[in-house]
Amino acid sequence: MLSRFVTNFISSFIILMFIFIFQTIWLFIDDFAGKGLDVVIIGKFLLYLMPDLTEKVLPLTVLLSSILTFGTFAENYEFAAMKASGISLQRAMLSLIVFVTVLGGVTFFFANSVIPASQRKIYNLRKNIAQVKPAAIIGEGVFSDFEGMSIKVDEKSGENDKFLKNVIIHEKNPLNVNITVIKAKKGELISSEESEIIQLVLTDGHYYRDVQSKKNDKKLRYPFAKASFDTYTINMEVPELNNQDLEADRDVSTDKMKNVSRLNKDIDSLKKDNYRIVKAFSKNISNRIGLFSKVKPMDSTIKIRVAEKKQFLEKNKNKDSLLSANANPIDINAEDFEILSLYEDWQKVQILNSAKNNTANILNTVKGKKEEIQKRIKIYNLHILSLHKKYALAFSCVILFFVGAPLGAIIRKGGLGLPMVIAIILFLIYYFIGVFAGNYSKEGNINPIIGAWLSTLIMLPLGIFLTRRATADKGMLNIGGIIIDFFKKVFTKKNKTSVS
Repeated sequence: MLSRFVTNFISSFIILMFIFIFQTIWLFIDDFAGKGLDVVIIGKFLLYLMPDLTEKVLPLTVLLSSILTFGTFAENYEFAAMKASGISLQRAMLSLIVFVTVLGGVTFFFANSVIPASQRKIYNLRKNIAQVKPAAIIGEGVFSDFEGMSIKVDEKSGENDKFLKNVIIHEKNPLNVNITVIKAKKGELISSEESEIIQLVLTDGHYYRDVQSKKNDKKLRYPFAKASFDTYTINMEVPELNNQDLEADRDVSTDKMKNVSRLNKDIDSLKKDNYRIVKAFSKNISNRIGLFSKVKPMDSTIKIRVAEKKQFLEKNKNKDSLLSANANPIDINAEDFEILSLYEDWQKVQILNSAKNNTANILNTVKGKKEEIQKRIKIYNLHILSLHKKYALAFSCVILFFVGAPLGAIIRKGGLGLPMVIAIILFLIYYFIGVFAGNYSKEGNINPIIGAWLSTLIMLPLGIFLTRRATADKGMLNIGGIIIDFFKKVFTKKNKTSVS
């Protein structure tokens, strides 16, 4: 049984790995095709991606190989022969349980050591490609994203395709709006391995830029600035190949590149930094609004003036007379004049307008700081998610074995037909639950620990349920039979109670 399982495991792993590699090639075909990358670079890129693909292939391999092995044994009535000889299903699975447990430990080592190293290799390879051959990022005849810009060229030539012809550049502002267009007849990319800056030298071109006006009447005229140039140089940081994950491409020490010890250390430091930043910001806001400022007590003359002002308000009950004719109407309560009564009428309007403006400024400051804190919290959640995913991946191999093995014994079908379909359906459920839970945990909607373990914990009761049914030699789930058995148990208990 162990040899049959290992054979199915190796063959399933190879087949599924090839399928996922071809899927990766399909996803990255736009970044490889027509950019002058040789076969060696593409082969290295795919080789470094294989450990990351193993994170998806391995759980599916365990599930499929267990269904295939136990389905074949059950189809050939070998389990019936074992039970007739006094060998239970648990005893038959013992060697495989030991093997899968060891496989879980190896998987954890792989996720803790090999996958972070491969992610760093991928980063370095992208960086080297961009430094040595930056034109590989730019395709001919299409717009390519290039560090906050969209660049289109008609033709590339020369060594490493560094000479460009008919260059069109759309620059975007921080709001991701295209407000600048640059056109040039020729361009040249200048780079070196020692520098992380790439120079794009444009010659014989024009520069167009929309002018952002604050007045509404001028906005309707769509003003813009135009200039011509003989030579125009743009300095850019080294871009990354297939820049899908901005944080991963800009930061060498991302969560995917760290092992357990490094993740634990960085989680503590990130937590302390976030707490320090929030505390400093709250203290700054408190000082700006004077939240904890000490107020001098009023002397007796001021108290008399405030009491007289209250009496005046109660008699006249006319609040509009306290505001100037040009001031905006503001609802003022009698309690507000504890302080406002110390000032003249025109000063009261200035104080209230100033308070309103200060409140608006503070709200804008809080809104801007909120985005920064949310990004920091997202990075913190990503580190916790990556840490627990390493443990969850190891446990998922064991749990999915206890799902696939009894399921194969129940369906009693070998081969790559029905077992493959069932394995893919169960894996898709497992995978998509993990993806949705991971995305929710990144945004802080759920705890990142739950996000890492949710798909594995959902498969756990399914594995227990299927193992119990396979041990009791029961078939697939029958809703009608379960309902009948439930009512039989209920009526049996009632009969025993009435007899006693």
